[in-house]
Amino acid sequence: MLNQPNSMERNESPNNSHQIQQNPLNKLNQKKKNVEIKNTRISTESTKTLIELFILKDIQIPKYTNEFWTSKQRQASSLHEISYRACFKPQLPRFFINLLSKPKDIIYDPFSGRGTTVIEAGILGRNIIQNDINPLSQILCQPRFFLPKLDEIQKRLKEIPIDYSAKAEIDLSMFYHKKTESEIVSLKKYLQKRIENKEEDDIDRWIRMVATNRLTGHSQGFFSVYTLPPNQAVSQSSQIKINKKRNQTPEYKEIFSRILKKSKSLLRNISEIQKENLEKTGRKGIFLSKNAKDTNEIENDSVQLIVTSPPFLKVVDYSSDNWLRCWFNSIDTKSISEKITVTSSIDIWVNEMTKIFYEFYRIVKPNGWIAFEVGELDKGKINLDEIVVPIGKNTSFTPKAIIVNQQSFTKTSNIWGIKNNKRGTNTNRIVLFQKT
Repeated sequence: MLNQPNSMERNESPNNSHQIQQNPLNKLNQKKKNVEIKNTRISTESTKTLIELFILKDIQIPKYTNEFWTSKQRQASSLHEISYRACFKPQLPRFFINLLSKPKDIIYDPFSGRGTTVIEAGILGRNIIQNDINPLSQILCQPRFFLPKLDEIQKRLKEIPIDYSAKAEIDLSMFYHKKTESEIVSLKKYLQKRIENKEEDDIDRWIRMVATNRLTGHSQGFFSVYTLPPNQAVSQSSQIKINKKRNQTPEYKEIFSRILKKSKSLLRNISEIQKENLEKTGRKGIFLSKNAKDTNEIENDSVQLIVTSPPFLKVVDYSSDNWLRCWFNSIDTKSISEKITVTSSIDIWVNEMTKIFYEFYRIVKPNGWIAFEVGELDKGKINLDEIVVPIGKNTSFTPKAIIVNQQSFTKTSNIWGIKNNKRGTNTNRIVLFQKT
């Protein structure tokens, strides 16, 4: 198991002289006390890495299973607390960034989502490239490299005019009180006007990002009546059913105080070193909204490490889940749906990923790495890591390992009958490739 650096400040400094070991995978088998393995699964007390051999035709690579990173290993930055469907924990990219890169290296996420990988890379003093075919990703990600002060946010919010006669062009009455809706529409118009007049700045972009994240949810901190968690916006008809079942009607919720409160929460544990690292990274960073197989803005042989998780075979519908966020940001969900590869066909998925891996091969440095996080399908009957390995091999990458991060059983999970490696509940599966 990788030993994480003891000093957060040392790790976050761009001047850190950390060097990548000749074979960083040796660190995956480091042991600690209380070693125990039961039935090839790691018990609560186990800290030993289970090593198996993955064999597929002419491919033989090690498969490492252990609890390599968990939410307990390090308190994640509050800056990550932006909801998005199917996003991984920041401990995952941090693990591979520390293991396979050094400060000032370029870290790239081609399916960026809420921006977990690149935000974590920025905190650690790396350079970044962020890409996602959904332009909503850049709206959620880029502002968190340029952190405003709370008094700046408060001052700007006070300057935004509210027209309480304003209404949305679509029916949102099942989500919002009419006064709340007027405030949301007024903010939407203000932000759009700032763009049209070329006056939009970092504070505007921050407010847009936070407001986008507060549109709907299941607590008082959101603008809407009680609904599903904010990473999935239900349809109007579904929300009407929720309201009827819960016997609820939208109450008035003032939006600016909620934007300020969420801003305070996001910024609550950001150190000055982190803030400096993020701004330096953001100024140099490349932010794209393109298909990952066509990124000519990225130079050949420039990326040290890709850490990413691609869309999985119709598991998540990113456009419909984000329809309300897209409305607020004037993004056409239909055009996004046409661009995102959401399919139930493994053959189509493999074909698209193959094209993307060829592009990866162009941009990754010699001896650079890919950490490709995939999941399980059909209740664990299909492991996508076993499908991804030959994709990388066929596009000239060298498969180096499969890493399964398996969290130990907990009292809670045992009470509810949840077992590790079942339906992906407590695992991440990562395929490591190297350009050799």
